[in-house]
Amino acid sequence: MTNQYHFKPVYITGISFISALGGYLFGFDFAVIAGALPFLKEQFGFDEVQEGFATASLALGCILGCLLAGRISDRWGRRKGLMLAASVFFISSLAMAFSHNSALFIVSRFAAGIGVGMASVLSPMYIAEVAPAHMRGRMVAINQLTVVIGIFVTNLVNYSLRNEGVDAWRWMVGLGAVPSAVFLLGVCWLPESPRWLAKAGASLKAEKILSKIGGNEYAAHTLEAIRKSVAGDTVVRYKDVFQKSVFPVVLIGMGLAVFQQLCGINVVFNYTASIFESVGFSQDDQLKQMVFIGLVNMVCTLVAMWQVDRLGRKPLMLMGAIGLTLLYVVSATLLKQKSAAASWSLLAAIGLYAMTLAPVTWVLISEIFPNKVRGAATSIAVLALWASYAILTFTFPILAKNLGTYTPFYIYAGVCALGFLFVKFRVKETKGKSLEEMDNVFTGH
Repeated sequence: MTNQYHFKPVYITGISFISALGGYLFGFDFAVIAGALPFLKEQFGFDEVQEGFATASLALGCILGCLLAGRISDRWGRRKGLMLAASVFFISSLAMAFSHNSALFIVSRFAAGIGVGMASVLSPMYIAEVAPAHMRGRMVAINQLTVVIGIFVTNLVNYSLRNEGVDAWRWMVGLGAVPSAVFLLGVCWLPESPRWLAKAGASLKAEKILSKIGGNEYAAHTLEAIRKSVAGDTVVRYKDVFQKSVFPVVLIGMGLAVFQQLCGINVVFNYTASIFESVGFSQDDQLKQMVFIGLVNMVCTLVAMWQVDRLGRKPLMLMGAIGLTLLYVVSATLLKQKSAAASWSLLAAIGLYAMTLAPVTWVLISEIFPNKVRGAATSIAVLALWASYAILTFTFPILAKNLGTYTPFYIYAGVCALGFLFVKFRVKETKGKSLEEMDNVFTGH
């Protein structure tokens, strides 16, 4: 079917990459706290509860950002939503850098979370709406690639700033203004989502953009499918996602989002220093481990981009769930023995996660919801993701303090085992299907 159309892969990849720079912001703020925390604890005297809250405040902001993203993108378009996300992140990065007390830092990090939350909804959703079916998995996975590039580059910067004194953390967080400014400039060049334009009644503009993506025949065919899928009321409200035909799909999306976070891998990213300190690593070695983690994460994400449209979504999710279950049991045992070999099993877990759950969850969330409610439904699913991330990052230092660093990993192994069953029995394969065909796959119409 795709052979009859004249797709422009360079153009499609270009607009997907620019939109995916929102993922870089996520990766930056996700990783920067790991490098900044040792300095922040020294400067502001954080205990384990304050440490958990300072880390989780980003996720709390992300929850608000998700709610705003759905409303803004459905009313004013995906492009304007992305521009607002970049602007919020730019301002909050500078505010964090100039914070003179812990309260201002946490409030600024919460504000940064609003921008990250908006981008985490809008970037993959925009890419899914512009990319043709046969390229969509790889294109949405670009968003995860920019996340891991953001993590890797930030870890390198954190390591290079390790000897800059007590104010090193200010440079670490303040440098977030640079990628957010680049992202804002890039979004100014992006076209609006043709699916949003068609839903908003601007069919001629939508057709022009679709023609640029795949030629006139592709534009005509896709536009007709979009019109059928959004026929009727085009004013989307959050209550629409609770319709009998839609809500089961929303629950699947929320389940995937919760699983991706409560599987536990993100504590390795956010609490690298604490975890490796428990097995005797120095601060310099802790920061070095962050660089290794970022490198493994990036390489394995590239593998995932290569495979997601070949192997399919479901096999990769199942592989990740069962593999992490086993690796966590090994890691917990090694951490309990205070063995430095735990670094290898945790690196293996990072690599497996990067090839499976990390990118594939975002791909599925961006594509499984019906066109009519995609903005609102995606926001709710990603909101569940950030709420789970907040719970995960807030509870880890408390659990580690009271039960030992190793104990949470036994819990995460149990979550992964349950996640395997959820994916096996509730998630359907979406490889190669258009967004309009997806309406039938999950809703059964």
